[in-house]
Amino acid sequence: MDLQAFFMENAAPFREEEFPLSERFSRNGEPAVFRLRGISEEENAALRRQCRKTGEFGETDGEEYLAKLTAACVAEPDLNDAALQRSWGVMGAEALLKRMLAAGEFARLAERAQAVCGFDEPVRELADEIKKESCRATQNSTTPITPCMS
Repeated sequence: MDLQAFFMENAAPFREEEFPLSERFSRNGEPAVFRLRGISEEENAALRRQCRKTGEFGETDGEEYLAKLTAACVAEPDLNDAALQRSWGVMGAEALLKRMLAAGEFARLAERAQAVCGFDEPVRELADEIKKESCRATQNSTTPITPCMS
């Protein structure tokens, strides 16, 4: 096996794509696009840690995580730009996305952000499946296995 292929200098950069989210965002008749970038698992783990619910054993707030993941993947426009946030009357990249996008626009952007990170299934579906598996794994062998309640 040639280990050279795995060296950092030989790895391709994370995936990027331009995504024309909505006709609502245009300038001089030209549609504005969101430029999305994939993030590393290191960045992803940091986002998950930020979304842990207090008082809950290792549980992640899925909505907060999805908002943070989506915002982290948006390379353009700069969601941390103070003038852009001021124009929408919010502070923070996630708050900006939630204010500026319609519900369906946010859902489409979140889906594309997940895809650019390499997720084959939406993150919420993965989280639900992980929860189900962890519930089954915590039951002892003398207890009949029953589905976990959400």
